[in-house]
Amino acid sequence: MSQIILTGDRPTGKLHLGHYVGSLSNRVKLQNEGDKALYVMIADQQALTDNAREPQKVQESVLQVGLDYLAVGLTPEKTTMFIQSQIPQLAELTAYYMNLVTTSRLERNPTVKSEIQQKNFNQSVPVGFYVYPISQVADITAFKATHVPVGDDQQPMIEQAREVARDFNRIYGRDVLVEPEIILPPKGQGRLVGIDGKGKMSKSLNNGIYLSDSADEIQKKVMSMFTDPNHIRIEDPGQVEGNVVFTYLDVFADDQEKVQELKDHYERGGLGDVKIKRYLNEILQAKLKPIRERREELAANPDYVMNMLKEGSEKAEKIAAETLKEVKEAMGINYFG
Repeated sequence: MSQIILTGDRPTGKLHLGHYVGSLSNRVKLQNEGDKALYVMIADQQALTDNAREPQKVQESVLQVGLDYLAVGLTPEKTTMFIQSQIPQLAELTAYYMNLVTTSRLERNPTVKSEIQQKNFNQSVPVGFYVYPISQVADITAFKATHVPVGDDQQPMIEQAREVARDFNRIYGRDVLVEPEIILPPKGQGRLVGIDGKGKMSKSLNNGIYLSDSADEIQKKVMSMFTDPNHIRIEDPGQVEGNVVFTYLDVFADDQEKVQELKDHYERGGLGDVKIKRYLNEILQAKLKPIRERREELAANPDYVMNMLKEGSEKAEKIAAETLKEVKEAMGINYFG
């Protein structure tokens, strides 16, 4: 394989359009390119770092995320989908890597600092959450991933993974771990703004359109989208920048010439919000209908989904076990051969 790719999601609910734009659609493309090994992890251990007191939220979401994976087109024949907690080698690798990272280095990680602030932890940061970047290093290196697709805000995580891999190989004198390269989303396909226009699409902000939403739910959410608050009358000139409807049209519409015509019309006045919302609704309905229908079929047979994840986890564990063996040999702690 020319590339080994690892990616994944925290199971804290169903996946939404933001996940689809930011990662899911690209994963399907990657798995179909043929010369890549793709591993997709349901990161339930990471999700528990800030949901330990409501574990049922994570437990119930594992199946939902698995359904979303299969519904968008990921297939077990081409992609290894697995559950993080079912790979015990990841926790052991994390323990060894902790000795190679200082607390001051963790404190400097801008992604962790930002997330601590977002979650209002203040001084009550769970230790598991504080050190989850090291757990991510274990996830990446266990499968010797050469490339990791992430958003812009996750770049510090990949840099930390590279540091740990580099330090380990230097300290123990063997090139056991692979320094991963980062894959950033194509321009315009980063984080999708929520339908309220106040921030990224997020489960916690309740501003998302989910892959499992019904046709009525999609329409209702589209018609409630934030546009231009100063565009009161149809004849008034409207603003395109910051207008969520046009943001979504830029991402999802195939006919970008028509989108540009609508933008020009909107800016000079004479085009109402309802008309552009109806157009967006048509586009989203067409894109999400086959995903929703496939998901509904799969949901009728949850055992199939869980068995797929079990088989993927068993396959992933074998690979992680081999890496752990190499790590312990390099460290000289394979006392009994």
